Amino acid sequence: MKNIVFKGAAVALVTPFKEDNTTDLDLLGRLIDFQIENDIDAIAVCGTTGEASTLSKKEHRQIIETAVKKAKGKVPIIAGAGSNNTGTALSLSLAAEDAGADALLLVTPYYNKTTQTGLIEHYFYIADRTSLPIILYNVPSRTGLNILPETYQKLAEHPNIVAVKEANGNIESIIKTMNLCEDSLSIYSGEDGLTLPTLAVGGIGVISVAANIMPKKMHLLCEAFEKGKNAEAAALQREISEICSALFSETNPIPVKKALTMMGYPVGKGRLPLCEMSEKNEKRLASVLKKAKLI
Repeated sequence: MKNIVFKGAAVALVTPFKEDNTTDLDLLGRLIDFQIENDIDAIAVCGTTGEASTLSKKEHRQIIETAVKKAKGKVPIIAGAGSNNTGTALSLSLAAEDAGADALLLVTPYYNKTTQTGLIEHYFYIADRTSLPIILYNVPSRTGLNILPETYQKLAEHPNIVAVKEANGNIESIIKTMNLCEDSLSIYSGEDGLTLPTLAVGGIGVISVAANIMPKKMHLLCEAFEKGKNAEAAALQREISEICSALFSETNPIPVKKALTMMGYPVGKGRLPLCEMSEKNEKRLASVLKKAKLI
């Protein structure tokens, strides 16, 4: 069995911006403290929720370095390094490795619309050139590209490709992937609402947007299942359902950044082309957060 990067709940951390739209590394440090104090199991930076597509290479490295320094080895730091340009993805991966990241998160190459063979070649090219463990990231709703179970089976042959953040919303596909790959590929839920179902069929955790605002609850959900407390895990999954719905009422990370701001972490709005949350959805979000006693 390959080394496991983490078990439990990782946060897909937002990138905080100041009013002038520059990155706020001091606030990033506060967010990391909040996560660690509330028992998060790993921290993923510079991913979709971290608005990686709008970060410069300099910002990308600074965020990873800040996270590594702040975490002090208490939890693994997973660095988003994906791109639809294989050369860029490799460059970001090597920079993340040099900055001290513990693992890479590599989204499928979007827009190019490559084939499954192209996916294999893309990932093998990067995996051959870095020593860090790689977590694949499959999110067809954002990339227009889905990794098939048979492709996972081939990708899992590479020793550096150890896991996938699966956000295709298809439990049957996840089961088939697990049957084909067995212990050669770990699976994390990439959707908060499917955390428990993914764990129930053999997943080992979640890389979570909701953990930005409720890290302890996401940790406890995974921990309860790990300890065989299935009723407790189910209750927690149901409890977070309304919050998850509100957090995805608009494009992620628009709502979760608004939620953090309401909670006293002024992370700013998303960079263009992301915009402010609609008044209607903001009111709904505030109502749900109040009900959950988060604000």
